[in-house]
Amino acid sequence: MNSSMINAMVSMNALQSKLDLLADNIANVNTVGYKRKEATFEDLLTNINRQPETFSQPGRLTPMDFTQGWGARMTTVQPNLSQGPLQGTDKDTDIAIEGSAMFEVVVDPAGNRGYTRNGAFQLTVGQNGDTILATEDGYPVVARVRDADTGEWVEGNIVVPQGYELRVNPDGTVLGVSSERTVELGSIKLLQASRPAALTAVSDNLFIVAKGINVGDVVQEIVPDSDNLISLRQGYLEQSNVMLTDEMTELINVQRAYQLAARALSSSDTMMQLANGLRA
Repeated sequence: MNSSMINAMVSMNALQSKLDLLADNIANVNTVGYKRKEATFEDLLTNINRQPETFSQPGRLTPMDFTQGWGARMTTVQPNLSQGPLQGTDKDTDIAIEGSAMFEVVVDPAGNRGYTRNGAFQLTVGQNGDTILATEDGYPVVARVRDADTGEWVEGNIVVPQGYELRVNPDGTVLGVSSERTVELGSIKLLQASRPAALTAVSDNLFIVAKGINVGDVVQEIVPDSDNLISLRQGYLEQSNVMLTDEMTELINVQRAYQLAARALSSSDTMMQLANGLRA
């Protein structure tokens, strides 16, 4: 197999991965809290070759050396965590984040954590019968709550007592409000990603930190305030940050590049057939 066929084949494989990524972005253009995926590519081995001295002719101005590449490959896929537009819903359990932060949720009985920008929460019944704040898929939202015995702040769930309405302040504190009194329920835990490339997108519009990576090196807890410009908006949902026009433009460019690589592969195959058919 000659170098042109290898170059075309490797490039087509990388372009196919890019097409799959664009298709995923376009399919989630209306998904609440979805973050656009971006890919990074790199060149494979590149050689510098020199033509034989017989190619050197008087008056030739072009260099004798030429660069021979072997295509490109996709190296990393990371989320673009830029802010999406906010849409009002007037629903108490809908919460949007303004600024660079994510919600933390418990994804399995072992206590493993996931991270999301999707604030379309609901009140659901937990394992002990309490009414807690959770995602639409049933993952409990992690919060800072006061321990009933020690009074210290610990990680737990937002438990909404019977007959109380949910109130969320911009700084993340959560209150239960009734006609008679107001009680403090805790504070929603927010985290900020310092290494977005280390976040792995999984199902249910969640991100996780892959095994073998220190979670503290990827996400850190942050408290909303006026300095970091982070706040929570109750009754709003953050929409996807995918711009359909940009994705379609990129899709057309990638399709044309794929067609060009496919044509190069076909041309290489044709030349090999011609060479095999030559007779001395």
